[in-house]
Amino acid sequence: MTAPAAVRTHRTRADALRNRERIVAAARDIFVEYGPDSPLDEIARRAGIGNATLYRHFPDRRALVHAVLLSVVTRIADHAVAQAAAAAAGGDPCAALGRFAHAAVDDNMGALCGLFVNGDDRHSAEIAAQAARLETALEELMDLARKDGRLRPDVTRNDLMVAISRLTRPLPGIDCTGSDLHRHLQLFLDGLKTPYPDPKP
Repeated sequence: MTAPAAVRTHRTRADALRNRERIVAAARDIFVEYGPDSPLDEIARRAGIGNATLYRHFPDRRALVHAVLLSVVTRIADHAVAQAAAAAAGGDPCAALGRFAHAAVDDNMGALCGLFVNGDDRHSAEIAAQAARLETALEELMDLARKDGRLRPDVTRNDLMVAISRLTRPLPGIDCTGSDLHRHLQLFLDGLKTPYPDPKP
């Protein structure tokens, strides 16, 4: 391959990757706002590409939903890994746990949980690998916070993830802003810290 041809090929691949990322980002936002049955042509419009480009990357809705799920789980796992590393390096583990939780809220974790429309997505090897990264890093982070004496010993990883999911899953007829969500999350996080009254709930 000649040098100009190689440059063109690289540029084409880079353009294709950017288009794919724009489609997934647009789909993620629209699925949060309107649900996974939103028209694909609206997703293409918001991504700034044509319908043909969308279908070149994602032949059907199921493929796009899978890509959005993988993107979200990967982003949240990345947050957990980064904050666990920061705490392990000597940072405040409770502060790191809070940063993780607020980042997960920003990623609309609960609003996108409903995208698990069938068992295939739940058992995807790619998604399972990212979920395992998330679980491992979050458990490490919470263990550091427990050892620091700042996190209630009875709080589990599942407690935190369920709370974030519920906070970020919109309820019909309730207008809740992003600042409201973060305030509610902080109230919850404050309740996880020691000391706490007996008996435990």
